[in-house]
Amino acid sequence: MTNALELELKQLIIDTLELEDVTPEDIDPDEPLFVEGLGLDSIDALELGLALQKTYGIKLEADSEETRRHFANLRSLAALVEARRVK
Repeated sequence: MTNALELELKQLIIDTLELEDVTPEDIDPDEPLFVEGLGLDSIDALELGLALQKTYGIKLEADSEETRRHFANLRSLAALVEARRVK
């Protein structure tokens, strides 16, 4: 897992969701992205999913339990992108 990818994803989250008061340093890779931690919601998840598909060419199943697990925190999201992105 590259820290460069994590940093890239942090910036993608901030830009996609227009989190004006958040910097990449504010996002802990092990903190939850939803509810607690960063406090994102289901609308944010949809927007983020679309951004990931557009940026990395990965396919996501919106209602799958697997997708929910990958969206648990930044580190698991980075692992998903690393595994599935079109190179």
